[in-house]
Amino acid sequence: MLVMEKIKELENIARQLEPDTGTRHDIVREANAYVEHFVESLPGAPGYTTGEINKLRALQIGEEGKSLEQLIDILKDEVDATGINSASGRHMGYIPGGGLWTSAVADMLAAAANRYAGIAYSSPGAVEIGNQMIRWLASVVGYPEETHGNLTSGGSIANLIAIKAARDRYGINASNVRKMAIYFTEQVHHCIHKALHTTGLYEAVLRSIPVDGNYRMDVIALRKQIEEDKREGLHPFLIIATAGTTDTGAIDPLDEIADIRDEYGMWFHLDAAYGGFFVLVEEAKARFKGMERSDSVVMDPHKTLFMPYGSGVVLIRDRNALLASNSYKAAYMKDAYGLDEIDPADSGPELSRHFRGLRMWLPLHLHGVAPFRANLEEKLMLCRYFHKKAGTMGFETGKTPDLSVAIFRIPDDPDNRKNEAFIKALHEDGRVFLSSTTIGEKLWIRCAVVSFRTHLREMDIALDMIRENRDRVLSGGPKSSLHISGDH
Repeated sequence: MLVMEKIKELENIARQLEPDTGTRHDIVREANAYVEHFVESLPGAPGYTTGEINKLRALQIGEEGKSLEQLIDILKDEVDATGINSASGRHMGYIPGGGLWTSAVADMLAAAANRYAGIAYSSPGAVEIGNQMIRWLASVVGYPEETHGNLTSGGSIANLIAIKAARDRYGINASNVRKMAIYFTEQVHHCIHKALHTTGLYEAVLRSIPVDGNYRMDVIALRKQIEEDKREGLHPFLIIATAGTTDTGAIDPLDEIADIRDEYGMWFHLDAAYGGFFVLVEEAKARFKGMERSDSVVMDPHKTLFMPYGSGVVLIRDRNALLASNSYKAAYMKDAYGLDEIDPADSGPELSRHFRGLRMWLPLHLHGVAPFRANLEEKLMLCRYFHKKAGTMGFETGKTPDLSVAIFRIPDDPDNRKNEAFIKALHEDGRVFLSSTTIGEKLWIRCAVVSFRTHLREMDIALDMIRENRDRVLSGGPKSSLHISGDH
């Protein structure tokens, strides 16, 4: 009897994790009020702010719970109000992430139902939604129907899956890795280097191919390096190209790289994490010629499909290469085998995984493709508008952008001191967040026009901020006059 009383006592406490109808409504009402206020305030909010997080640091988890009001206040004051405002159209640094509200709704639905989306036996519908998205993405790229892939947490894991599949297809291991050669440019994303390290391919011969004046891979230099390596007894097996580099948005000459792949029997991997979805825009399609010929491609829906962070995809033209690199059997899973559907657990390293396909499926079906395409075309035009305006303002600018990243700098600055002061002033201002990069020995300021909330108004705010801070830096004006937040 004492045991039963103890069980009932524990049950009463445990049931606190299952709020009743009234409590759920109150929580949803309070959370939704905060979300609505946050979204409505975005047009006037700065792109970057500094602030303290003292209440957050002091918060301790205890035996008793706290009020939702207290927790949302901390979220409002010390999480969502400090650092880069990732949801804002004024985030134009790095490669901004998305944050579609309808994707957030999809995530709530996915988390509430909590379907296990790793195998079709557990949730046929959840796996079918994910595989539908993979098939649609393959059609966007121009891959054949037998293509398969994996919806990942982002470009890092997606690139890792592709590079591992290439390694396994070519039978590379400790006995031969030092004779294998891999080719990329200095503009390759650093997650590629992480993937090479994780897969052991950092022990291969890594060749950094020069770029041309537009920061694109020099295919003449690529071919020459491959020939030299073959003469030295090496085995060239992997070319890694980029469609939309982080620094400048450049697109490597994909069709010519595919020709070289064919000639030498290599694997052609394409990192199109940022740029890939611009292929949806008719005016931009020609720049991606050869994309459909790659062996594998990575795209990030949390970039140019505007989904929340944690949305990546890898596509492998030969699904057998993908499955051979990732599929395993386990005795305790015997009930789940024998279905026709390809399980996500067999196409990537994750077993437990969020039902992340829903955050793509719901918005694409709800809105249709047209608003996504219009957003992408608008971003291309806004970037060209910015690039032209920056030039007329007297800035040194990079080449005409391939996509939606423009670089500019204060000219006549051989030691970069003016531009160091300039980017510091821009960050202190914070109305719009821009980032910087170094190419060669020059410090450049980057304007990445990627957010679906970035429109002409935000671009003009950015240009005003840039002009004011440039003039202040060059005149040696006081920092106290810098704008800190809000519209001006």
